[in-house]
Amino acid sequence: MKIICIGRNYVDHIKESNHAIPASPVFFLKPDTSLLIRNRPFYLPSFSREIHHEIELVMKICKVGKNIQKKFAATYFNEIGIGIDLTARDLQETAKNKGLPWTIAKGFDQSAPIGKFLPISTFSDLMDINFHLELNEKTVQHGNSGMMVFPFDEIISYISQYMTLRTGDLIFTGTPSGVGPITKGDKLEAYIGEEKLLTCQVK
Repeated sequence: MKIICIGRNYVDHIKESNHAIPASPVFFLKPDTSLLIRNRPFYLPSFSREIHHEIELVMKICKVGKNIQKKFAATYFNEIGIGIDLTARDLQETAKNKGLPWTIAKGFDQSAPIGKFLPISTFSDLMDINFHLELNEKTVQHGNSGMMVFPFDEIISYISQYMTLRTGDLIFTGTPSGVGPITKGDKLEAYIGEEKLLTCQVK
């Protein structure tokens, strides 16, 4: 399985990052070793002093697809969950300044905590899913799927032009504004609606 992450998909986050709104989805990959499951703790790595949280809705692909038409894209995922794209911001900025790829800042071990998934039948409207992240019981990020620049079906259709999607692949769909640093002792709690689906203690 592979983990595909969409960047620059919420206008408010694009503005806080001083980037332009992209004309098509921007995506990158994380390795499967980045997954952090079952509410296990995240241990701050020694190679970074600036790990940031980025809360995201996550699609789980349910069948193989290539060159998927947008009108059929909804049949290629059957669950939506919540995840956190942890980013070594200091390493990312160094790489960007040198014009280098920044996989090192996104793909490190345990950089993708992921919570429970909900069947899409849970949602009355896939373009009206509220989600938020609490840091030490204070809401620091909140978003709604209707605020995405590129919705679920467009993301699937676009990615599948370039790489085959397989059962079990995960697609992180972008983060809203409010990204920020985490420190030792912090507790991250991620929600879809009012349901807590992920807890992660920082150690």
